[in-house]
Amino acid sequence: MVNPPLPLVAALCPAGDRTKVVVRGELDLDTGDRFDRILCEALHRSVRGVDVDLRGVTFCDCAALNILLAARRQALADGKTVALLGGSPMVDRLLALTGTRDLLTGPDPEGADATGRQGQDGEMPDRTDRDLRAELAELRQVMRTRPTVDLARGILMAYYGLGPQDAWAVLVSAAEHGGAEPHTLAEDLVESAQGGTPLPAALRAELSSAIARVHATAG
Repeated sequence: MVNPPLPLVAALCPAGDRTKVVVRGELDLDTGDRFDRILCEALHRSVRGVDVDLRGVTFCDCAALNILLAARRQALADGKTVALLGGSPMVDRLLALTGTRDLLTGPDPEGADATGRQGQDGEMPDRTDRDLRAELAELRQVMRTRPTVDLARGILMAYYGLGPQDAWAVLVSAAEHGGAEPHTLAEDLVESAQGGTPLPAALRAELSSAIARVHATAG
């Protein structure tokens, strides 16, 4: 039996000139709209930005990460920041896989925000063009791969009766064991399902093994 998803629970707490958002439960396509509204409200209430605590999140997918990064971009446009106070193992894994952890670095104790260190004269040093190009490339990578990853998850859910969380777990597990990136496996899976090049035998075997592991755990 598949366990029912944990409901999304969130709290907004004033923290000086910032707003702290504490989230528990599952962050996925179904809870994305609410998560987006929560972050927008927190940004509106804050003076300098939002600190997000995701240590109680049991599942987080690319849709939720995209919402978090969009809130960060909006915050920067408003002269604020969005910082991650902490994440669960699931959140940490997603940030590591997408290379976006450094984009959500929190303010330092002396008051410098995530965009740079404060100098002795109180001014922020300019970020280098190289830093900005790297950040933009990382954001574009997440934005570009999210629809494909969501499609691949949908295929796994439809074909094998998996829930959103299990479909993501299968995709990540099969990619890791098969020596591929999750977004690359997602692209191959979507192409194969649409009548394109079939998946290599090794990746098909890894997918079957990952699905079997998920079913065994659920059972």
